[in-house]
Amino acid sequence: MAENQTYYVPEQSKWPIIATIGLGVTMYGVASIMVNGNQGESTTGSWVMFWVGSVIMAYMLFGWFGSVIKESRDGLYSPQMDRSFRWGMSWFIFSEVMFFAAFFGALFYARVFVVPWLGGEGDKGSSNMLWEGFQASWPLINNPDPGAFPGPKEVIGPWGLPLINTVLLVTSSFTLTVAHHAIKEEHRQKLKLWLGTTIGLAVVFMFVQGYEYVHAYRDLDLTLQSGIYGSTFFMLTGFHGAHVMLGTLMLVIMLIRINKGHFSADKHFGFEAAAWYWHFVDVVWLGLFVFVYVI
Repeated sequence: MAENQTYYVPEQSKWPIIATIGLGVTMYGVASIMVNGNQGESTTGSWVMFWVGSVIMAYMLFGWFGSVIKESRDGLYSPQMDRSFRWGMSWFIFSEVMFFAAFFGALFYARVFVVPWLGGEGDKGSSNMLWEGFQASWPLINNPDPGAFPGPKEVIGPWGLPLINTVLLVTSSFTLTVAHHAIKEEHRQKLKLWLGTTIGLAVVFMFVQGYEYVHAYRDLDLTLQSGIYGSTFFMLTGFHGAHVMLGTLMLVIMLIRINKGHFSADKHFGFEAAAWYWHFVDVVWLGLFVFVYVI
């Protein structure tokens, strides 16, 4: 029977339940930060919950990734398992596509339908929805109650920091593709150089986005409380930034493994999965740049 076994069945694992606990605590912390912040209450306890959950998630990722890597290095995975990993990563990225589709959908709904309705257009338009000085145009920053929802002084233009970040991410896709070709050709030094360059570009992107957020809050009064424009802006760009952080973590792990001598020209799906994810993150940013910043 042993020689006919083509699919590895792992032993019982604690990591799924730890992931559930960590994700639950983290999201509870995030929700509490948003609710308490909007109500003007202290967010100290909420931030503690967030960081506790983040530490649990980091512990889970380190342990679970380590288990999978060890099983792979021990030769326990068959071609069928490799196909399962590929399908699993494909469905994971598809779920991420749907995640961002929901946020883009909310943005398009507000811009294409809600704003014209507020301006009196269409069957659902009504003058009762208007207030003095209202302008039915996007970005919708002229709010009906400036005291409760202060609008920003101005929005962030596309041709400054957002353009810099676009160049950084597009370039990072190019450098990662070069690294991918290098691993197929067994050029280890070239692989390390271009993968390290990709990670460097990712880190610079995150610093630039952090500076953009500081500029938005400090100089432009553009915050999560700045009406629907502020909320959609930070939800889309913020979640994308979180995905950049996760993608960067994946690439760092790949670089560590490469330095340890892992992967070969024909067996390197861990690297490929990280590359797939990174290219997905880059494509999402291009959509953000066009529909959030430019148009």
